[in-house]
Amino acid sequence: MKLYNSLTRKIEEFTPLNPPKITLYTCGPTVYDYPHIGHGRKYVMDDILKRILKSAGYDVEHVQNITDVGHLVSDADEGEDKLEKGAKREKKTVWDIAKYFEEEFNKDMKLLAIIPPDIQPRATGHIAEQISIINKLFEKGYAYDTPEAVYFDITKFRNYENLFGQSIAEKAVAFREDVKTGEQKKHPADFSLWFKRVGRFKDHTMHWDSPWGDGFPGWHIECSAMSMKYLGETIDIHTGGIDHLSIHHPNEIAQSEGATGKQFVRFWMHHAFLMVDGKKMSKSLGNYYRLNEVIEKGFDPMDLRYLYLLTHYRKALNFTWEGLTAAREARLKIVAQLAHYRSGKNESSKRTTLSPEKQEQIDRLRTEFEKALRDDLNTPQAIAVLWGTIKSNVPSEDKYDLLASFDEILGLRLNEQGAMSNEQKIPEDIQVLVTRREQLRNEKKWEEADTIRKQLFARGYEVEDMEEETVVRIKPINRLTD
Repeated sequence: MKLYNSLTRKIEEFTPLNPPKITLYTCGPTVYDYPHIGHGRKYVMDDILKRILKSAGYDVEHVQNITDVGHLVSDADEGEDKLEKGAKREKKTVWDIAKYFEEEFNKDMKLLAIIPPDIQPRATGHIAEQISIINKLFEKGYAYDTPEAVYFDITKFRNYENLFGQSIAEKAVAFREDVKTGEQKKHPADFSLWFKRVGRFKDHTMHWDSPWGDGFPGWHIECSAMSMKYLGETIDIHTGGIDHLSIHHPNEIAQSEGATGKQFVRFWMHHAFLMVDGKKMSKSLGNYYRLNEVIEKGFDPMDLRYLYLLTHYRKALNFTWEGLTAAREARLKIVAQLAHYRSGKNESSKRTTLSPEKQEQIDRLRTEFEKALRDDLNTPQAIAVLWGTIKSNVPSEDKYDLLASFDEILGLRLNEQGAMSNEQKIPEDIQVLVTRREQLRNEKKWEEADTIRKQLFARGYEVEDMEEETVVRIKPINRLTD
């Protein structure tokens, strides 16, 4: 297994610290608003990572946090707490907001066929663990107290400036002089471990007692506390978005290694952004889409998952409705083919003996698929192998088995949806038209056959002439122009 390690900035051979166990921590959501399809991309690719590791025989222990306190509007300790902001917007309590949006997030993850983490801890449920780490940082000289907050002194941590290959100037992009916060920091890049309930936070709803006064934890300390509690002081793989490269993840490394004296994470993986019409997704630009909007336009969540897989996780993916439509059409063709193969498999009393050439071809396709995903999650290449399997002259029963095994990792629910498509009842009058069209095609009466195809389309059905038979499926509803 080869993975790109963001910390070393190169592709490396991955081996776990304690095989066959792999410890995996994936940065979870801040539950102050609805998740969007950009979040979906990151979590789908985390899911692919977990599936391929499991398929390789590893025992993956997966933790994904819920941030429900302490994440400010700016990652650099500026602005108000996002949960407080969300509560004001919705006119609800912060506790209600956190619970509601956590449930919404998990609903979307289920719709995208993402396997849930083994443990999904909340920051508010691990205050004692966060305080314990801060105490260790004081003992080792990394933390200092001020009237407004407890801060981590980055100048005390060796090589902080160059973590992930970025200079302090690059990391300081979010430290704006016009925002009057953190006035008692020793260095502008020092980050908060514990905010005190004074000044701008005197009315903060969530707060706890600590050795440094009443307050609440900073965002960065939460991930260190939760990951180390459940996965140990050194983790095999930690994932996140590329927006975490400059501040959040360097801070996690500094505070974790400062407290333990051990390497915090062996492999860091960062996902590129989802763009919309060539621009970064944002509410202000009006290009901010949620999964329910995708569904309301007649798409299946699996269409979106398929679209995600067409671009490597380290490359920006440009989302357009036209691109999603093309992804849907491609996915439905795969579903139709799988339904056809399934039908043949169910009707066959026994298989014929494969020739050495056919067996070699099957083994080669399986190897190519696994090789693609074990090469830093090359999902576009894996999809290409899937299509190569469909176009191959491998017997249908074996194509079915191959595609079903591929989908155990791709998670597109092809087998499940293929079974549904195969069992779907086509009205008798529609079937009569299909049969008549096939007769006309056999008689090479192409214009008359095409007229029937158009009639079927108008009735909401599409016919596709596959390698061995005509497949009928309900036409996907396209609401793009509604």
